[in-house]
Amino acid sequence: MNINKALLTRFSKIAVAILLVIAFTVSAVSCVAVPVESDTPVDISSVSDVVSDVSNVPSEEPSNEPSNEPSKEPSEEPTQPQKSSLEVHFIDVGQADSALILCDGKAMLIDGGNTGDSSVLYTYLKKQNIKHLDYVIGTHAHEDHIGGIPGALNFATVGTAYSPVTDYDSKAFENFKKAVEKHKTSLIVPDVGTSFMLGSAKCKVLAVNTTDDTNNSSIVLRITYGKTSFIFTGDAEREVEQAIINREGNLESTVLKVGHHGSETSSSYVWLREVMPEYAVISVGKGNTYGHPHDEVLSRLKDAGVKTFRTDLQGDIICTSDGKTVTFNPSKNANINVFDPPSNNQSSTSKPDESKGPTQSENNGKETKYILNTNSKKFHYPSCSSADTISDANRKEFNGTRDELIKQGYSPCGRCDP
Repeated sequence: MNINKALLTRFSKIAVAILLVIAFTVSAVSCVAVPVESDTPVDISSVSDVVSDVSNVPSEEPSNEPSNEPSKEPSEEPTQPQKSSLEVHFIDVGQADSALILCDGKAMLIDGGNTGDSSVLYTYLKKQNIKHLDYVIGTHAHEDHIGGIPGALNFATVGTAYSPVTDYDSKAFENFKKAVEKHKTSLIVPDVGTSFMLGSAKCKVLAVNTTDDTNNSSIVLRITYGKTSFIFTGDAEREVEQAIINREGNLESTVLKVGHHGSETSSSYVWLREVMPEYAVISVGKGNTYGHPHDEVLSRLKDAGVKTFRTDLQGDIICTSDGKTVTFNPSKNANINVFDPPSNNQSSTSKPDESKGPTQSENNGKETKYILNTNSKKFHYPSCSSADTISDANRKEFNGTRDELIKQGYSPCGRCDP
């Protein structure tokens, strides 16, 4: 009997010990505490071994596979050097377009006027001492935008040249292409969204080759410098404006170079509402046969409260930005009302243009001394800066009347307007 009780007691202790080991093992694996009450001591070394095995499971190494998620890091905005500034020179090339942009020692030329403006571009770059153009952009293939670029490239070298096409059936475009290739580079057709830096200014292509129409093939460029920005539109019309609005986000810009010389086909109310320019510049020729700028465009700009400048009334116009604000310095008629100018297009406060000679009405029927360019078939006043750039081989003096020269096939210089 005593033997049976002893065996029972021994078997009971073994059973309790086994149950406690199982309970502690389940507790360690499931991380759930199992309370057990017993006066019998238990060896839990096996439980420690289980816990040790669990704690020694190696952690998962981070994957080196590329992630398809877009980066959350914000793109860095260009920083302005301490003495940085940006200048935009809207060059008076008559019924044509040309702008020189300078920033932190870098230079870009957007368009270059007509073929007859080659000497104007040459002289302007020489005066500014611009011996290298980091970028040249011919917004589209029409002569009044690319014709004078060869003149610029006779003085300055070029790094990168953009155009919406690499071939076009005109002598002016052929000369443009040859002038670029002379500098061991070639025309590049950019894509929408193409971006590049000009010093600390960021340039982005908003449109190119939107339709097959040559005007609407125009490269539209936006330049951002600090908190100021500029949009150059070439001859882009309403279709292009709407395409940009549909594709882009914020288009607000400080300065708008008005499209197509102020033609009614451009600068729609919708476009002006999206761009919300504080200032606008119209590159246009005095007394042009197209009637530019059209009254409708002037009315829209006036209604929108846009401070507007015109090359036909104010000559070369220089805009300077410090990254926060912009200032304008026209070469003449700074305070003229461009929406309703005087009939003689001249204000009482205008600066005299020393390159001008007598007026056309004064010259009609009178013998006058002119300087001829026998190559471009242009005639100038002797005091005209463009006359100074004519090579000896193409230079000729003429004493006679204006009408005689026109009958001989010559046309007046758009700068001195003889």
